[in-house]
Amino acid sequence: MVYYVIALMVILLDQGTKWLVVTKMERGESIPLITDFLYLTSHRNTGAAWGILEGQMWFFYIVTTAVVIGIVVFIQRLKAHEKLIGWSLSLMLGGAIGNFIDRLFRKEVVDFINTFIFTYDFPIFNVADSALVIGVGLFFIHTLLEGKQEKEKQHGTGKLHN
Repeated sequence: MVYYVIALMVILLDQGTKWLVVTKMERGESIPLITDFLYLTSHRNTGAAWGILEGQMWFFYIVTTAVVIGIVVFIQRLKAHEKLIGWSLSLMLGGAIGNFIDRLFRKEVVDFINTFIFTYDFPIFNVADSALVIGVGLFFIHTLLEGKQEKEKQHGTGKLHN
């Protein structure tokens, strides 16, 4: 199925970029790509976003396994026309597995995308994190569109409106 291919592409891109960072950069090294905005920075994280739940690997193993199983079940139940939600789930699946691989084999997640938004140093992230965020965003958009379509169906059933 195409959604598993998308997830695999995310995993390969994520793991490939992390491998480059681990093998070509020193921990803590930072390379400016766009001065004062975007840097390639070799960083490690043993927690989740912003370092929360640091060192709680068993928690992440259990939660990620449950999430991956849930996403696979959801993908299996998709109808052919549900492409937006399929893309969403495939990005989330690839992102979840990408970071899971790090936690399983490295006992930490490799992060390297370092951005500054105005003067705020946004937490360093990676391709898997990006895929997860985009996937969740698409899921949210799907939910909004589905709600709008449902509302339009209800209003189109011949009910009188004031």
